[in-house]
Amino acid sequence: MPGNAITLLRTRAKAGRAIRFGVVGCSGAAINTVALYVLARGLGLPVPVASALAVELAVISNYLLNDRWTFATRRPSLRRFAKFNIASLAGLSLNVMTVWLLARHGMYLFAANLVGIAVAFAANYAFSVAWVWRRVA
Repeated sequence: MPGNAITLLRTRAKAGRAIRFGVVGCSGAAINTVALYVLARGLGLPVPVASALAVELAVISNYLLNDRWTFATRRPSLRRFAKFNIASLAGLSLNVMTVWLLARHGMYLFAANLVGIAVAFAANYAFSVAWVWRRVA
């Protein structure tokens, strides 16, 4: 029976980590949206430039929050940050490809976007656990 209790605790810990990762992702979406508005509308930057900067601000915030809260490391690492940026770019690419393919094949755009977000979340989480924070996960 003690083995089952340990397995249950590990499963709960992993579920809690996935939930924290999702909460951080939602905060990143909010940061991205606010930054995009301020940069494009407030400062008058071209939308592609504003969007790229907004995405990177969200990635930086997501990295710092995940590093400290989701994966509970003692201090940030430039190496992990670079890996997280690469993983985020991979997730973004999967999101865009998923939305494009599903919408092209007749799925309603916003439904396709929700699927794309889910695919990107799963990929980002998998990359984060298996590669970015592998030693602490």
